[in-house]
Amino acid sequence: MNSSVSMALAASTGTVLTTGYGLANAQPLTAVSPSDEKFWGNVAAQYQVSPDIVNLENGYYGIMTKSVLAEYRHNIEKLNLNNSLYLRTSYDDDMAAIAAQIAKLAGVLPEEIAITRGATEALQNLITNYKLLKPGDVAMYSDLDYDSMQYAMTYLKDRRGANVVTINMPEPATKQGILDAYAAAFAANPKTKLLLLTHISHRTGLVMPIAEISAMAKAKNIDVIVDAAHSWGQMDFNIPDLKVDFAGFNLHKWMGAPLGVGFLYIRKNRLADIDLAFANDDWDATDIRSRVHSGTTNTANVMTVPAALALHTSLGAANKQARLRYLRDYWVSKVKGFKGMNILTPDDAGSYGALTSFRLTGKVSKADNVAIAKELRDKYKIFTVRRGGVAAGDCVRVTTALFTKPSDLDRLVAALKNITVS
Repeated sequence: MNSSVSMALAASTGTVLTTGYGLANAQPLTAVSPSDEKFWGNVAAQYQVSPDIVNLENGYYGIMTKSVLAEYRHNIEKLNLNNSLYLRTSYDDDMAAIAAQIAKLAGVLPEEIAITRGATEALQNLITNYKLLKPGDVAMYSDLDYDSMQYAMTYLKDRRGANVVTINMPEPATKQGILDAYAAAFAANPKTKLLLLTHISHRTGLVMPIAEISAMAKAKNIDVIVDAAHSWGQMDFNIPDLKVDFAGFNLHKWMGAPLGVGFLYIRKNRLADIDLAFANDDWDATDIRSRVHSGTTNTANVMTVPAALALHTSLGAANKQARLRYLRDYWVSKVKGFKGMNILTPDDAGSYGALTSFRLTGKVSKADNVAIAKELRDKYKIFTVRRGGVAAGDCVRVTTALFTKPSDLDRLVAALKNITVS
């Protein structure tokens, strides 16, 4: 363990949670009960959180622990001290090594990973540079997909001459209902060639059955691009589990790296099906790094990724997933009986994580849900966010984090009880 970036977590299990420059330093914990408040209270203590408000809008990005933040500051100072000497002599090799660490943790080859400024950049490159669309082919996405990805899919009409089709997810959602919706959409659109899928919807928190939909798509020669911006680090899975050839990821949401870093994935034998990012002479066409060109970025955030990955590995993806689901169930189970309360995210174990949205009966407009979020913030000091774009109407999203405490959620429950009876 590197002492400059180490952190001891005095937990009820007597285990030690550490961060380090590489995954070799990370020792995974055994299974921890998601309701062990002594343990998770010690985890929460590793975050510096504002006392002014209960933050239940942790879907935007996931803040760094104190130790990762310290490593980030160290890297900023290192970069500022060595400036262009480091950037021109060492950074490319360091970045390649970091990409290899990401690939190892994600269960894929290093040559299948390219670091980006986030999932949006990764996915926009994958979507707009997908080469196999011919004029008249169909590109398909759903109402629950992320806005920027919808824009990129719509752009394929002008860029590739594709017909762009939008479908709406059923509500209330069930796994079978989702599969049926895609089966019907494929049957109605036999020229579908490209499908965008979002692993966890930022609108409702719905977890899509990616592997099953992908299998249906492949049977019809439809390629799938997966938006995994919210899932890696929140859920316990590796890229091969998704059964897809193209995907984009964030590292600054549920992996806890500094804001503004992510990566794209292209299965090795599919690289030729994604165009170069512009005319790229920096990397050979057989190098995945030629598929994205970010320019000068915040280098220190990339340098800090190993510390975040090691911390994630030490805590364990399964433990994180279980705790986040426990916290979600904690508040959802208490509000379901409230008058007019509609929980949009299903309770099936594979269909939700930390993100869950609710809608009050009859409150379907943007103004309605902005007002609800505002009341929670101004009157009860609880921060949530209104989400739009859902076919059945707008909603309010609640997103817990590892620093969320049951007492925070008790406060939410009390506030929602008052709102629903007023």
